Amino acid sequence: MAASIDSLNKFLASPGQLKSLLAVIKGFRNGAVYGVKVRFPHALVMTFLFKSGSLQSKVETILEATFTHSKNLALFVLLYKSLTSLMASLQSKPEQYHSFLAALIGGYLVFGKYNKVNEQINLYLLSRILYALVKLAVKRGYIPQPNRPVFPWFAALVWGIVLWLFEYEKDTLQPSLKSSMTYLYHDSNVWTSLKNFIWHNK
Repeated sequence: MAASIDSLNKFLASPGQLKSLLAVIKGFRNGAVYGVKVRFPHALVMTFLFKSGSLQSKVETILEATFTHSKNLALFVLLYKSLTSLMASLQSKPEQYHSFLAALIGGYLVFGKYNKVNEQINLYLLSRILYALVKLAVKRGYIPQPNRPVFPWFAALVWGIVLWLFEYEKDTLQPSLKSSMTYLYHDSNVWTSLKNFIWHNK
């Protein structure tokens, strides 16, 4: 048994093309596992907090969202790692544009299909890359390094815009954000008794 495990470990540690193939397989595995870890608790909490319906329908919603997130992330990692590995082998070395091109193709094929899970993932990434691009612009010297804190102004702008949109252009916001803001800012204007003032929303 120990000899078999040693042989397997040596195989998994193989260099070159075999290692690239094994990295693709492990990437697919990690994508699937990470998708479950991220989506299941999120779907569980959001479904039981904000969704109505039977217990069965809630469980189905949670499992469907978890499966979609896990499957799509696994497929994307598989595509991305396969394409970057292929391009690097064709050009004898990795290039920066390989990452962009591989992710562009994977993003179109996997995350380009509209559903609620893909929408949330894409919006999550959009906010992160906008923030990162501003940092990159400072790092590369395209814009000067601020000499005072800018985060308070960033927060002010984000909250100013989103509340203006919520109050006056609500139909432009994502449904889950609109639902959360309705609960926070509009439902708090309505009550008829102590019961729905403190214990219940409505």
